[in-house]
Amino acid sequence: MFAVVRLRGTVKARKEVEDTLRMLNLRRKMHCVLLKDNESMKGMINSVKDYITWGEVSDEILKQMILKRGRKEGEKRLTEQEAMHAFEKIKNNYDFDGIKKIFRLTPPSKGFRRSIKQHYPDGELGYRKEKINELLRRMI
Repeated sequence: MFAVVRLRGTVKARKEVEDTLRMLNLRRKMHCVLLKDNESMKGMINSVKDYITWGEVSDEILKQMILKRGRKEGEKRLTEQEAMHAFEKIKNNYDFDGIKKIFRLTPPSKGFRRSIKQHYPDGELGYRKEKINELLRRMI
């Protein structure tokens, strides 16, 4: 499962890029979504790679993200029991029953390490493999 975080806005972006970001539910900066690892998602990610960063999310970070940033319909927080139940459903079946698919994150504590406009490892954009977990930990 991929965690995809939008880092840049769409000023002067092509219409196709804006549409793809909208289809991925990445409507604002610092929003994160979880996506299945399949060919159609990889194609969409590749078309917006200049606006996002992504990588494989670990179970520990996924659990923290659901507990702290997971929301039910109506922007209500999840209780600890609901969060653990949602974690198991998402991890095993990619089932978001009852919770929102978007996680609203904060900018990373102590800021970004490099330029946002360059690709990883020289910048912040692009595919990070399991290094996405370190960024997500700072953004939760």
